[in-house]
Amino acid sequence: MAAYIIIAIIAYAIGSINFSVIISKKIAGFDVRERGSGNAGSTNMLRSVGKKAAAITLLCDILKGIVAILIAVIAGWIFKDADKALLVQIAGILVIVGHTFPIFFEFKGGKGVATSLGVLLITNWQIGLICLVFALVLMLLTRMVSVGSVGAAILFPVLTLFIHSNYLVSDGSGYFVYSIILAVIVAFNHRENIQRILNGTENKISFKKS
Repeated sequence: MAAYIIIAIIAYAIGSINFSVIISKKIAGFDVRERGSGNAGSTNMLRSVGKKAAAITLLCDILKGIVAILIAVIAGWIFKDADKALLVQIAGILVIVGHTFPIFFEFKGGKGVATSLGVLLITNWQIGLICLVFALVLMLLTRMVSVGSVGAAILFPVLTLFIHSNYLVSDGSGYFVYSIILAVIVAFNHRENIQRILNGTENKISFKKS
């Protein structure tokens, strides 16, 4: 039990390190949550601060997910009796929860997409890449980041039903419930975007050079 609690706390703490807030204050002199959509994520960083800041934020948020899972794997080696797959799943869920509700930043964070991508890529690189490509295609077709993000989140549970190889830990047979939880978190975080999509008022990104 101790291993699961420790990993939950560590993963949540890692997720709570909100790089968009830190970077926006450092580079632009303001909290990104005070501008644009008010979201502490890469898309709002792109619109409110710039491409360089957004790219750095995206990379750091992806790495948060990867680091949390790797720590869970190490914990599995240390705590021999612990369920290694469960440790990974706890880390994956809590690092995204931490990103969404960061204890270090008034519990107001991002939507967890980049961190979820990091979690997916390290948990199962095959599923992670498929979801990434699927998200990018949807974004290109609709010019809406939210559509790609939610679409990839929904695809994740579907893929776990058919792909049982290339998992970092175990054969993947126990990952369906975990994938549903992650999909629900991402979809919940995009509830306002989903409403705007239905209303036809969702913001679109431009691929033209400014």
